[in-house]
Amino acid sequence: MPNPVADSNCATVLSTRCAAAFLVMVAWLLAPVPVRTQSSPKAGAIPRKLDGRPDLQGYWTTQTFTPLQRPDRYANQPFLTDEEAARLTALLSQPNVDPLRGGIFAAADHDRESNVEQADPTHYDNAQWLTTSRPKTLTSRRTSLIVDPPNGRFPPLTEEGQKRAAARRAAVNFDSYAGRPLQERCIVWTHEGPPMMPPPYNDVTQILQSAGYVTIVRELATNLPRLIPTDGRPSAAASIRQWGGISRGRWEGDTLVVETTNFSEKTAFQGATESLRVVERFTRVSADRIDYTFTVSDPATWTAPWTVELPMIRSEGPLHEYACHEGNYGLVNILRGARAADQKRAK
Repeated sequence: MPNPVADSNCATVLSTRCAAAFLVMVAWLLAPVPVRTQSSPKAGAIPRKLDGRPDLQGYWTTQTFTPLQRPDRYANQPFLTDEEAARLTALLSQPNVDPLRGGIFAAADHDRESNVEQADPTHYDNAQWLTTSRPKTLTSRRTSLIVDPPNGRFPPLTEEGQKRAAARRAAVNFDSYAGRPLQERCIVWTHEGPPMMPPPYNDVTQILQSAGYVTIVRELATNLPRLIPTDGRPSAAASIRQWGGISRGRWEGDTLVVETTNFSEKTAFQGATESLRVVERFTRVSADRIDYTFTVSDPATWTAPWTVELPMIRSEGPLHEYACHEGNYGLVNILRGARAADQKRAK
């Protein structure tokens, strides 16, 4: 059986992890000392740094039961009614709700109660070990995180995008660790971003802010922290590609705008190519909330860009250490199970 740890892609990532982490630390030490936060005397005003910029620092969470794409149940309905929102909130806020159950939102009324409970009783009790101090619920009345196109769904794939998606599906197999998805092999998680999506658990993000830089650290992550220059420097050469792309930030009024390009073709966020371009917007709207939106475009994959609106709600720290390496023993057992299935079919 192949040794999962021997994968060259993962080895490259791991070999640079310590050096890159050291560079992040050095950048922080050499950067100007962060100015302290001061609150505006005006009632309800957002916290600001002494340089006048909104203060984005702190711990935040994007956890929500709202799905990325609008379910058929809510076709042509961008927002829940007050009654629907209240009913769902009551259901999702009750004790022993499995935070990983994504089918609650889209399920028919008579199926919702059964979707609340954990599907696999042999697994950990998710309601016990994944429930946070602020339980996962709804963060808005929207019926999808996608706000554009107006139908709350991905734009149609281009012809090239359809062919590429079919080829990727065909390439996934149980014959070797190299044929398994990147997330299963702990090389990169699909939620890490950019753009940042709500992960299935450990959904806490820390934002640090100093003169010339904004740093984003995600709790559930295999990539390095995002060190985003805001000093006007150009992006890197097109030949330099990274799992999380290369980000450059700028301020437009009170909104931090971050544009990311230079993705690796292997990242393939939602099936995109290395031509993926992500534009994120962080707007502090209150002491407890940042409005986070992002627009994704790749003419080689979708016929039009698409945009997500995702509130970031203040959370509690600190971040907990997370580590993932080649699926640990899980990947070995996945391949072993596939071989057992092969033998069963052969008989």
